[in-house]
Amino acid sequence: MTVPRKRVIRFRINRYESHIMSLTTFRTLGRSGLVVSPLALGTMTFGPGEWGADEADSRKIFEAYRSAGGNFVDTADIYSGGESERLVGQFIRETGSRDEIVLATKFAFNGSASPLTATREGGGNPNAGGAGAKNIHRALDASLKRLGTDYIDLYWMHIWDGVTPVEEIVQTLGDLVRAGKIRYYALSDMPAWLAMKAATIAAERRVPGPIAIQVEYSLVARDVEAEHFPAAGEAGMGVVPWSPLAGGFLTGKYRREDTTNSGRLSGANPFGQSKFADRNWVVLDTLRSVADEADRPLAQVALRWVMQRPGVASTLIGVRNVAQLAGNIAALEFELSDDQMSRLDAASAPEPGFTAGLAAPMIRRMVFGGNDVSGWLE
Repeated sequence: MTVPRKRVIRFRINRYESHIMSLTTFRTLGRSGLVVSPLALGTMTFGPGEWGADEADSRKIFEAYRSAGGNFVDTADIYSGGESERLVGQFIRETGSRDEIVLATKFAFNGSASPLTATREGGGNPNAGGAGAKNIHRALDASLKRLGTDYIDLYWMHIWDGVTPVEEIVQTLGDLVRAGKIRYYALSDMPAWLAMKAATIAAERRVPGPIAIQVEYSLVARDVEAEHFPAAGEAGMGVVPWSPLAGGFLTGKYRREDTTNSGRLSGANPFGQSKFADRNWVVLDTLRSVADEADRPLAQVALRWVMQRPGVASTLIGVRNVAQLAGNIAALEFELSDDQMSRLDAASAPEPGFTAGLAAPMIRRMVFGGNDVSGWLE
């Protein structure tokens, strides 16, 4: 039973990603009945902050996304100190769209000493963070209050804390599904083995399991292809990439000779200087060539590449104004050719690790007596 289910998922993923789309080119998220748009509206920018959007601009972004047919809205308890959740909930109430919206939020970062503020050094309550049952219940109740709703459609573990047993995470989130406080749950920023173990425990115990994983994925961040993508496909979890434009690097606004005063990556940011690695500038050159050929902005081509990759279910986008949103949505309106995809794939190919070579043609020939053997649907 396991093998056929795995192959059906791969076929469906490949089928809907390689053609012109819109926000109403809906698909199910993983092996579930949750129907989402191909682009999810990330709302980390909703609320105060140097790169944030005020209430008026946030409302315009939300309304523009909804007007274009989008239904997948993603926030988190930590965004803007909870203000993002409050705004999202307010906009949903104002538009009477709760039944139409797939509302996603997250837990795990500490609610008493946020890593996004200057007050994070010591003194925080350790049980106000992490993936333990105590914090999950605390975080969910607080999110429901800020959002002004009595249930969450998709509840993400924002990051694994490194200590909570997988069994406890599955038990706690599964209980919340059965209680009706959340409809589904999923996992973000975790080791591939943890996601696979969670899915396996849930399947064996016949209890609700994770339906998706959320990971950084872009032309300059492809390491998750080695373990996370195969694990997601095997377990029936959709992949939801975050930062498909690599924090803005793939928009082309940064110059190799001087990266200062150009955008978010020029100052303090979660990526540090990692996006300015030598190999990334080579990727950017190929991206620029393909973008010129397609007569599209670099950002749209980079985003479209992510959407056309096998395994990607819905891609998170984050914007500060309606113009940026329109530009991202426009990435749905064209298709990269096989040749263009191949060139981008080749330029951005990650260094193969240990597991990448285990099923290489040479190894297979060694195993199968010098014969070339193809697997099911290869």
